[in-house]
Amino acid sequence: MAKERALINDVGPRDGLQNQAKILSSEQRLQLIGALVAAGLKAIEVGAFVSPKAVPTMAGTDQVVAKLPAVDEVNYSALIPNLKGYELARAAGIGTVGLVVAASNTMNEKNIRMNTAQAMSVCAEVIGQGSNDHVISQVYIATAWECPFEGVTAERVVLDLAAKLLADGADGLVIADTIGAADPAVVKSLMQKLVAEFGANRLSCHFHDTRGMGVANVYAALEAGIRHFDASIGGLGGCPFAPGATGNVATEDVVLLLEQMGFDTGIDLQKLVQAADLAGQLTGNCEGGRSSKWLKRQFEKVRAE
Repeated sequence: MAKERALINDVGPRDGLQNQAKILSSEQRLQLIGALVAAGLKAIEVGAFVSPKAVPTMAGTDQVVAKLPAVDEVNYSALIPNLKGYELARAAGIGTVGLVVAASNTMNEKNIRMNTAQAMSVCAEVIGQGSNDHVISQVYIATAWECPFEGVTAERVVLDLAAKLLADGADGLVIADTIGAADPAVVKSLMQKLVAEFGANRLSCHFHDTRGMGVANVYAALEAGIRHFDASIGGLGGCPFAPGATGNVATEDVVLLLEQMGFDTGIDLQKLVQAADLAGQLTGNCEGGRSSKWLKRQFEKVRAE
């Protein structure tokens, strides 16, 4: 019997790098992306078309996109804040764009300088244009479980936002625990409701490991039927506009969990750990996933045999 597939979208080259003190060159960013492609990643967030003044680490994303490894089965995406960002991404050749709307009004104002109604209007505009241009639009619902400014997010708020975004034509939704405040019980509760209402195929999850529950939250989402996840190589990451948003759940930890549970990710764990080591060399600020030391010992044992 064939194994069930699970898809990992590595956000390290964007979400992982955006809050780093060290700004990597386009060549260094491409080196990291190349290592992820070599490890078998089929979805990679390669950068963001945002103001270089606001997020200097993402300057030159168009140069990165121009030199991406030409691999047909890899889906490259980029984050955009608005229609201008969309136009820049499309001109660069990006086929999948990511938008962000927070479930809390204060977070929207802090992150994108718009209230929730304005952010939803921008999303609808971009989604509509993307539909005309055959560009895939996926929308992140940020602070889906808790906001650093407003506290716990009501499930009904997320469900209503999801319904409106999908009605507007969004191709997919990424439910994001922006500050890593969720626990497995609340993750399973919300994701079960979303799956029941909208189906699992258009839903994905994005977890941070702030409180050490990132992998446990992935498991809870799996139990709810989710099979698409964001993760960041080496656990890099953190939103510069969300206090307390430390690194994303590490790609190698999520892949190990999925593979050990019998899912097929199509990812080579040994090459993935090598990519995490490269991320550490390039940034000087990447300790790797919680499983990294154990994985390296296993690979050393195999080499010694």
